[in-house]
Amino acid sequence: MKRLESFVVLLMCLCWFLVGSGLARAEDLSGTFSTTMTIIGDSQLVGDVTCTVVGAPCIAFGASNIKLRLNGFTITGRAVPPANCVSGSNFASAPEDGVSSAGQSQIAILGPGLVEGFGRNGIFLVNSSQVRVDTVTVANNCFSGIFLSGTSYSDIEQTVSVRNLASAGFTCGGT
Repeated sequence: MKRLESFVVLLMCLCWFLVGSGLARAEDLSGTFSTTMTIIGDSQLVGDVTCTVVGAPCIAFGASNIKLRLNGFTITGRAVPPANCVSGSNFASAPEDGVSSAGQSQIAILGPGLVEGFGRNGIFLVNSSQVRVDTVTVANNCFSGIFLSGTSYSDIEQTVSVRNLASAGFTCGGT
């Protein structure tokens, strides 16, 4: 009888651990974002995202070792280049990017999907490592489609960067 009670307690603890850990549950994203959505766990688009965020990124990675799956949906900013583009003097202080990694490692942005219409860059990968961007289209952003600086050991595959504008004297546009 004592063995059975111990087994039941062990089984209950195991079930509590598996349910409480949120195993295999991604955060679902869609709709309109008026403030930056900081993701700290695996996340996925379940519908199109419209960003009205001013002076900050739309979606920011707030932790390492996570994925953002676009699932065929679109992340759209408020810019229609050259309208609503960040000016040259505000380039660093108004990071109106679609997706920003800023210092995280082992992250992934996985398509298919589209990132478009941002006042600065579609995807901003700075001081990051082991980043994977796969099957994403970045288009009609005011500066680079994908901006890389201080990023190492990363893979950008099957990704298209088109019609991104080199604004305010900056000589960027693609990747």
